[in-house]
Amino acid sequence: MSFKSLGLLPEIISAVEKKGYTQPSPIQQQAIPAILKGRDLLGGAQTGTGKTAGFTLPLLHRLSGKSGVLRALILTPTRELAAQVGESVSTYGEFLLLKSTVIFGGVNINPQIKRLRQGVDILVATPGRLLDHASQHTVDLSQIEILVLDEADRMLDMGFLRDVRRILKLLPSKRQNLLFSATFSKEIKKLAHSLLTDPVTVEVARQNNPAEQITQLIYQVDREKKREILSHLIKEQKWQQVLVFARTKHGANRLASQLEKDGIQSAAIHGNKSQTARTRALASFKEGSVRVLVATDIAARGLDIDQLPHVINFELPHVPEDYVHRIGRTGRAGKSGEAISLVCQEENKLLHAIERLIGRDLPKKRVPGHGIKSPSSK
Repeated sequence: MSFKSLGLLPEIISAVEKKGYTQPSPIQQQAIPAILKGRDLLGGAQTGTGKTAGFTLPLLHRLSGKSGVLRALILTPTRELAAQVGESVSTYGEFLLLKSTVIFGGVNINPQIKRLRQGVDILVATPGRLLDHASQHTVDLSQIEILVLDEADRMLDMGFLRDVRRILKLLPSKRQNLLFSATFSKEIKKLAHSLLTDPVTVEVARQNNPAEQITQLIYQVDREKKREILSHLIKEQKWQQVLVFARTKHGANRLASQLEKDGIQSAAIHGNKSQTARTRALASFKEGSVRVLVATDIAARGLDIDQLPHVINFELPHVPEDYVHRIGRTGRAGKSGEAISLVCQEENKLLHAIERLIGRDLPKKRVPGHGIKSPSSK
């Protein structure tokens, strides 16, 4: 199947081909025709499946031709994801006359107000900042024809449900609704039921199942040796681009500065960093001047790094589903990737919960030359 056979406009096909894509992914094959018909849609898709283009391409097709009035709203849970979705809208809409912009918190609101006043067709926003604009009457949501809720599960995890409900009240009742989520919890099903009318359900890959092309490995280590082992692996294996997950903001900062002392160029991104600092760190990581990016879960959701080869869990997450989201940063768009977790004895319960979720035991190894103490020798 080709993008052309899906019935998209020639201008959109040209933009897709310019980006180097020739065949739609499974979610795109299923979602695009349904969205083009104007149907509501419930999409179950993990990161790296091509879901952003799955809603962006048909949305651009449906809105093409008219311009200047805000007719599509895409809500995302994080600033990074908003920026990334905004980039996709610009890239795929390059040969159309539609205007789009991105608004999120953590940056000055005035340039956003200026862009909104100039008129946009498509708005990508985080819930809090959108409500700020609504309260200042700097955004008009009365003409919205298409609403997209992206990564709705993360939206709920971050406590945005009340904000989302407030936004829904500002929208016209007659509109097309698209909801995407990596997992379908009771809360997501309840939200979908209240939001969607006779939806088409599209699901790709088994829920909570990491992509096949990701090699997963557990290194059993002592907690106090984790940083030393991480440095050893990065240098020994000559890894040039590594995304490392830490559990806390403080832990991410500390680990990045320790790796710097070990001679490994590193940066940390988390919720306490300014948007400018986060954008700068991510750009340095993508271009290769920063070798290791240490991130917390919230900062990393929605990071899109082409062909990222390695993801390391310096600490396992407390929520097993977050493991799937973390390692989904690698092995994207059919490329292979490696996910390594440094697991100390205190984290064995967390590891068992992850293995239960994904339905298999993960291979376990020791790092050569780095022994692990037995409990009796502590």
